[in-house]
Amino acid sequence: MSRPLSDQEKRKQISVRGLAGVENVTELKKNFNRHLHFTLVKDRNVATPRDYYFALAHTVRDHLVGRWIRTQQHYYEKDPKKISGGWQMEEADDWLRYGNPWEKARPEFTLPVHFYGHVEHTSQGAKWVDTQVVLAMPYDTPVPGYRNNVVNTMRLWSAKAPNDFNLKDFNVGGYIQAVLDRNLAENISRVLYPNDNFFEGKELRLKQEYFVVAATLQDIIRRFKSSKFGCRDPVRTNFDAFPDKVAIQLNDTHPSLAIPELMRILVDLERMDWDKAWDVTVRTCAYTNHTVLPEALERWPVHLLETLLPRHLQIIYEINQRFLNRVAATFPGDVDRLRRMSLVEEGAVKRINMAHLCIAGSHAVNGVARIHSEILKKTIFKDFYELEPHKFQNKTNGITPRRWLVLCNPGLAEVIAERIGEDFISDLDQLRKLLSFVDDEAFIRDVAKVKQENKLKFAAYLEREYKVHINPNSLFDIQVKRIHEYKRQLLNCLHVITLYNRIKREPSKFFVPRTVMIGGKAAPGYHMAKMIIRLITAIGDVVNHDPTVGDRLRVIFLENYRVSLAEKVIPAADLSEQISTAGTEASGTGNMKFMLNGALTIGTMDGANVEMAEEAGEENFFIFGMRVEDVDKLDQRGYNAQEYYDRIPELRQVIEQLSSGFFSPKQPDLFKDIVNMLMHHDRFKVFADYEDYIKCQEKVSALYKNPREWTRMVIRNIATSGKFSSDRTIAQYAREIWGVEPSRQRLPAPDEAI
Repeated sequence: MSRPLSDQEKRKQISVRGLAGVENVTELKKNFNRHLHFTLVKDRNVATPRDYYFALAHTVRDHLVGRWIRTQQHYYEKDPKKISGGWQMEEADDWLRYGNPWEKARPEFTLPVHFYGHVEHTSQGAKWVDTQVVLAMPYDTPVPGYRNNVVNTMRLWSAKAPNDFNLKDFNVGGYIQAVLDRNLAENISRVLYPNDNFFEGKELRLKQEYFVVAATLQDIIRRFKSSKFGCRDPVRTNFDAFPDKVAIQLNDTHPSLAIPELMRILVDLERMDWDKAWDVTVRTCAYTNHTVLPEALERWPVHLLETLLPRHLQIIYEINQRFLNRVAATFPGDVDRLRRMSLVEEGAVKRINMAHLCIAGSHAVNGVARIHSEILKKTIFKDFYELEPHKFQNKTNGITPRRWLVLCNPGLAEVIAERIGEDFISDLDQLRKLLSFVDDEAFIRDVAKVKQENKLKFAAYLEREYKVHINPNSLFDIQVKRIHEYKRQLLNCLHVITLYNRIKREPSKFFVPRTVMIGGKAAPGYHMAKMIIRLITAIGDVVNHDPTVGDRLRVIFLENYRVSLAEKVIPAADLSEQISTAGTEASGTGNMKFMLNGALTIGTMDGANVEMAEEAGEENFFIFGMRVEDVDKLDQRGYNAQEYYDRIPELRQVIEQLSSGFFSPKQPDLFKDIVNMLMHHDRFKVFADYEDYIKCQEKVSALYKNPREWTRMVIRNIATSGKFSSDRTIAQYAREIWGVEPSRQRLPAPDEAI
């Protein structure tokens, strides 16, 4: 008789049972060995861990291929960073150095993308001529659905130089130049070029944006014209049905050139009249906005577009003229409104406002959390909302429970499944059933046990990777996200220093032990963000080596924050820091991941925090700070950091420590830029929320002293996180923007009869 399974073995089972139905384990092992020998030409004596990974990847991909092909056939048939010395140091991530076993090159679908040249106006219409051509070669990655045999395609594009230099005219100089020119062409897809205020090589970024847009649109139109899977001969030549078959979602302004590019194809190549082409374009495109920060909205210089994409600039000018004619007819005599709404911004450097282009050329515009969508209508897009209120919607972001619960936290998934079954994995609203277990002592104990196991595992990881010892019984206080002033990692730092000062002031007093972990990357040219990282590491150097403090407070900067690290840290978190200035965070998704994994949230009423608090009940959230209305009032009155500095002694002490070099004795003025910003030009009003934040953190510590009540609050948060599934988000996009009804249909497996 077999022995009963341990809890750990049970948890291992759910992660397999819940994620992949492996029909035949023996067959899987055989395929693994076949790939190790014949694909990688290795045996077990010489194979490295990477070889094993590649062999396994190829085996899993084999498992997907039949489903992948059948899914595509079905669609046609149905016709639907590193830290050094405390500073962030960028290192190249050569992620394709060893190849990518998941992708399949599709050289047969390589397409030309044009740049530069000039426009000739002929009797047959505009012609873009004398262009430089770069080839776009597609690489397809299978994206499997959850237990439904559907495998969709993610298509990425690689830039290749065309083979058009003539070796008959070979000479050394010409050959070398030709090779160098090839490198220039292929640079387009070599690295993701940063898009921030501090990056000067903007032409390469614009090239990259157009490259993926142009290749994708050609591909979409090729597939629209073909009626059968794998068919290359155009069958459809009429575009009336195009918006019914194709939805283009502009994810922020980065793909905004899709609007003039689709117009160029329809007007110049398909010979459609302007009004018809515009109707097709608007009904096909929709725009999702991701930020209200004006500096983050793309505004491309006209001179750059004129050189790189001359025909597109002409089309944008024509779109703008016709759009402003509509505005003038709706609001006669309002000249200032015309200036505000124009796609073309006048100034020392003439620019195209890409967000305005997206709104004009889309049938739907949405924000990514309710408060964000409302702010858009009242502030940066107010004029556009008054012109076309029917376009504006909200689509609150979501996260996938497959990765962000079942895969990264199998222990918690198992404990939940034991109570309510496994259906929650594809219907996250079922987590509400857990509300009936809030007072169930066994469930409270199981949830707390899983959290403690995750903390122990992460503590061991930190000791191994960072050589730092932490107290696994301490409160794990986590803030992981991009480093940015609006996300206010500095407010977190002020709290840490305040806590440190309190321990030093009363060393014999009991303090709830805390391990504060802050992680994230700074944009390469963002000086203040890099200084914030340096400050966090400096605080850690002092706090972690102070014997008075002991293990009551630890500060760790988590370097090279990425998805694989998030999968470790989020299940181990007790407290999730979501502390942006109200009105600045569009939504956030990390906040949702923490909530689903049993962390409590300390946060402002910003982004999706508002809806999370609404779902869980504000009494189950640690809410602090100004609301959006308070921030607006403070702006009108004028924010004066000095007032808070003079009035709050603990805040004054912290700032004096930063100014005097307490945390940087070898460089006393190291943090002068941070102090100067906080005192004189802090757009995000850190001091205004300091007092309330400190008081709220005291409430956190008080509740943590009562493990049972803490865990009951955790259960209420988990139980009410169902709204924040990406399944709900995507279903809303499908129904309300793309005009399609989501389907839960399971396709037959390749070995099943259709």
